[in-house]
Amino acid sequence: MLDVKTGNTLNDVWVVIEDGKIVRVGTGAEAAANIIELPHATLLPGLIDAHTHLTFDPNFGYQELGVSVPKEALIGAKNARVTLEAGFTTVRNVGARGFTDVALRDAINEGMVPGPRIIASGPALSITGGHCDQNLLPYEWHAASDGAADGIEGVQHKVREIIKYGADVIKICATGGVLSKGDDPRASQYTLEEMKAIVTDAHRLGRKVAAHAHGAQGIAWAAEAGVDSIEHGSYIDDAAIKIMKEHGTYLVPTQYLADWMKENAARIGLPAMYAEKMKTTTTVSRQNVTKAIHAGVKVAFGTDAAVYPHGLNAHEFAVYVQMGMTPLQAIQSATVNAADLLGWKLIGSIEPGNFADIIAVAGDPTKDVTLLQNPVFVMKGGVVYKQK
Repeated sequence: MLDVKTGNTLNDVWVVIEDGKIVRVGTGAEAAANIIELPHATLLPGLIDAHTHLTFDPNFGYQELGVSVPKEALIGAKNARVTLEAGFTTVRNVGARGFTDVALRDAINEGMVPGPRIIASGPALSITGGHCDQNLLPYEWHAASDGAADGIEGVQHKVREIIKYGADVIKICATGGVLSKGDDPRASQYTLEEMKAIVTDAHRLGRKVAAHAHGAQGIAWAAEAGVDSIEHGSYIDDAAIKIMKEHGTYLVPTQYLADWMKENAARIGLPAMYAEKMKTTTTVSRQNVTKAIHAGVKVAFGTDAAVYPHGLNAHEFAVYVQMGMTPLQAIQSATVNAADLLGWKLIGSIEPGNFADIIAVAGDPTKDVTLLQNPVFVMKGGVVYKQK
């Protein structure tokens, strides 16, 4: 068993589980009503993906308009199972139409469908016409996203509305994005004052805030406003790094998607309006994010799964190692670090009192982190969902 807090690997370990929680961890003999033996595997806590979109699949451009909210709910049920079987027992879903991720969370909690534990955001907040607004349709349709809001009063109302309908976390789009029409990833969107209003209300109401932010100014403003995490961080610079460190802001890098896109953009027919932004942004993102990691910015694991197929989430680990993390540090980003970001004390490690969210891989992931791409065992809440 890998102790993700210390980095120590313990041999001949047993974990005793009752009522979905871990009650004892130790070595030697132990009596139990039901025994699961994994003699040639390494146990780890269930993995955490802090940036995913379970209710979306890779659909780009105008074909997105053909996917209804009810269908997205069904897509979410499909992807929830795939993600759980990939070893991710908890996810933070940051952006979904029609509160489909809230409904999915509740359905999973009620045992209706299998899936990971979900921290759900509902619709992402966006300025009118910005990334996360509905910007594919022309003026005469008067289309806007569920989360579009402008001005201090407008964003305060929207935060309260989203919380009213069940959101666990608030997602905002602080800068432009890549997979959106007519905006620039480097340009800030919400003002510093608007973001401060969002964060103040969210924190007062017990919700953390995740900020989509590529551009350096937007990253700096979001961190100064008090958001809990920066998603992507592609154009992060020294000033933004400094502010993030001062505020203890997490960075959720989402780096594997660049590799997947390089290999698959032509095959999937990525629209030209997105392809150029994807090429420009990913060209600089790896270098800038690596600099932030080496500077000591806190990192929590996140993938942006839905930009590429769900179930490939664990490919992110190898990219972190390529960027200079040790395998253990990469694993910690998806366990203890991500649990800290989410503010959930019962996940992220195998110890008494925690949820019995446990995976196993065939070997030592601190020597070969790619083993996490193929877990041989997945348990969530004491229930086995996968065993090879």
